Amino acid sequence: MTARQNGLRLGASTYSYWHFTPEKTPIRSVLDAAAELGLSGVEILHRQMESEDNAYLQKLKRHAFTVGLDLYNLSIHQDFVHDDPAARQQQIDHTLHCIDLAHEMGIPSIRVNSGGFRKQGSFDDLIKAKGWVEPWEGFTMDDGFGWVIDAIERCLPHAESRGVLMLLENHWGLTTFADDMARIIEEINSPWLQAILDMGNFLFEDDMYEAMARVAPHVCLAHAKTYPGGGSWYTLDLDYARIFRILLDAGWRGYCSIEMEGAEDASTAVPKSIEMLQQAWQEAD
Repeated sequence: MTARQNGLRLGASTYSYWHFTPEKTPIRSVLDAAAELGLSGVEILHRQMESEDNAYLQKLKRHAFTVGLDLYNLSIHQDFVHDDPAARQQQIDHTLHCIDLAHEMGIPSIRVNSGGFRKQGSFDDLIKAKGWVEPWEGFTMDDGFGWVIDAIERCLPHAESRGVLMLLENHWGLTTFADDMARIIEEINSPWLQAILDMGNFLFEDDMYEAMARVAPHVCLAHAKTYPGGGSWYTLDLDYARIFRILLDAGWRGYCSIEMEGAEDASTAVPKSIEMLQQAWQEAD
């Protein structure tokens, strides 16, 4: 059977139920909601976890299994764009630690960020600066790529030994543009580094669909941004069927995570997102 015939492997990110508000939405409640909706799995946002104690990790793993869900990705944050080697080492250590967390929960992959040339300011400032791509004074893009590539390469042996795939996402910074994201993956050239496509994050590309096609051969996991009620920072009118066709034509067979980023409550917005994406999948066939 082809991936199209096998059907859409649809899951949800726990982020869909918690948009960094002061009170965290418990991950167990997201697991229950995903199971009730008939999803195949859940992607855990690291910053949403209530604890890193082993007892908590094992309770999440057990609960996911008992309600019939896969835990297929741990979405973590790090930033390898630092001119200070000690600061980069802190980010490497954090990534190695999160590889261990994923392994303990039976999760086969982690989301990896490149990081970027940070300026002072909020996410709104990042958008105004088109992803914090412009190098700091006295540095070049090649400096940034060198830091990121070296840091990821230093994490890969541990990822391989723990059986945890590292998935680089187009999450601003040095992955704001598809050619730059592909440069990192292709220069490293390891089976233990692949990609996540965030459908809503090639915001500054002249042709976002062409950009998606550029990285599609490397994609193992897709993030489907949806915006019921209007997006928190912006709203895109995405052609999900076209995106699924791009991915399928490149050989993608993995999970698709709903990342609901709209203002509507998740209890109604996630079911709407499921229906919309399932319809798009049928249109892509």
